Amino acid sequence: MKPLASRFLVPFLLQLSVLILHFSVTDSSYLIYGEALTKSILFFEGQRSGFLPNDQRMKWRWNSGLGDGSAINADLTGGYYDAGDNIKFGFPMAFTTTMLAWSVIEFGELMPPVELRNTLVAIRWSTDYLLKTVAQPGRIVVQVGDPVMDHNCWERAEDMDTDRTVYIVDAPNPASDVAGETAAALAASSMAFRSSDPAYSQTLLTTATRVFDFADTYRGAYSDNTNIRSGVCPFYCDFDGYQDELLWGAAWLRRASEGANYLDYIQNNAKTLGADENINEFGWDNKHAGLNVLVSKEVLEGNMYALESYKASAESFMCILLPDSSSPHIQYTPGGLIFRPGGSNLQHSTTIAFLLLVYAKYLDRSPGSIVNCGNISVGSAYLRGMAKRQVDYILGENPNGMSYMVGYSNRYPQRIHHRGSSLPSIWDHPQPIRCKEGTFYFNSSNPNPNVLVGAIVGGPGEDDTYDDDRVDFRKSEPTTYINAPFVGVLAFFAANPNSS
Repeated sequence: MKPLASRFLVPFLLQLSVLILHFSVTDSSYLIYGEALTKSILFFEGQRSGFLPNDQRMKWRWNSGLGDGSAINADLTGGYYDAGDNIKFGFPMAFTTTMLAWSVIEFGELMPPVELRNTLVAIRWSTDYLLKTVAQPGRIVVQVGDPVMDHNCWERAEDMDTDRTVYIVDAPNPASDVAGETAAALAASSMAFRSSDPAYSQTLLTTATRVFDFADTYRGAYSDNTNIRSGVCPFYCDFDGYQDELLWGAAWLRRASEGANYLDYIQNNAKTLGADENINEFGWDNKHAGLNVLVSKEVLEGNMYALESYKASAESFMCILLPDSSSPHIQYTPGGLIFRPGGSNLQHSTTIAFLLLVYAKYLDRSPGSIVNCGNISVGSAYLRGMAKRQVDYILGENPNGMSYMVGYSNRYPQRIHHRGSSLPSIWDHPQPIRCKEGTFYFNSSNPNPNVLVGAIVGGPGEDDTYDDDRVDFRKSEPTTYINAPFVGVLAFFAANPNSS
């Protein structure tokens, strides 16, 4: 058990560091976005699995999942728990990693050096694990932990005694979606580490190439494999098909390697793999909008007109975000938040805000370029203004006057759907809290004892209402893939607080 002095000294030092931040930065606008940036990155330390390092800042967490992989005589420690549970789902973890890396690629130069370092640490915590999942050629580990058993318990990751089943896909069985996203994550991360760790960068890129070959050779959705379907569905089933992940993985390999073979792939397969389909969202399951924005860079900055169809699809996506456009557009709440039916709505707001900023950046690199939406046309400044509206809403400029980032501002969610946050830490309650023993804390109306700083919850409903209710997981549960794109968004606005 940690020494008593340490238990009280660490919280004091954390509070002191926040005070230093507030008084050492003279630009008050930076305080808003800069503080949020710091906290959005810190959140990932609260989601860590494995053996925690000495510089772990989220001190109420401790080692967990140290036996992961032992069932197959492999080391599968590390990685992230996706949300408020204790499962390591490979599909959303890989997407989270891609988005953290893309944040660094586009906006890393705008980050304060300490936050760039922290973001790279967050990326590597995942890539080190992802490399383990594909260590054997022709095999990919897609998940660790039985989600049904886990979701029937409410216990700390440090105490979990549920089955740590390892879910594997071996060739010739298909896993194009998870393998394609893993290839994208490793390729994007290779770019993020290129200057700071060239050897690691090369390892990531070489592995990404091999993993993509597996994804492309054995085509199909991983959740269609009967031996793992009951474990991955309905949690992270592939609902939208695997084709987008093949294009997404190839596009990132093209960006990272500049290889002509990947350029040919995304050009020749655009139609057959449906690059222009389902472009009304972007997230862990549907990559179309992000794919089209990513590839548009080749057209806008490199005059690669053979890829013009991707740019056209990217602009169609931008147009559906404009309420005044003649195109059918997505729904907004009365308070101005992007809204799509289903759970964890803020995942749409953060990913879309990210794409708006990235596309605006690409437009700026192509003088005179605008987005033509029929009855109206907009430029990069307008797109940045749209992104800023989503950011400001999330941070507190909304009908509830509430920040949906935990630990940010004076009013934020206190009862988030998160096991470790809602249960006493092992420092306050050293005895194990077994599976059903945590139900008392789950049902409690008390605020969570451990603040998961930086976590962004699922967010309010279509009428802007938010009940601070631990039971309502669709609104109160944070996820890594809500936060990951927001890191890049906040990096931009911390450096450009008045940009719109």
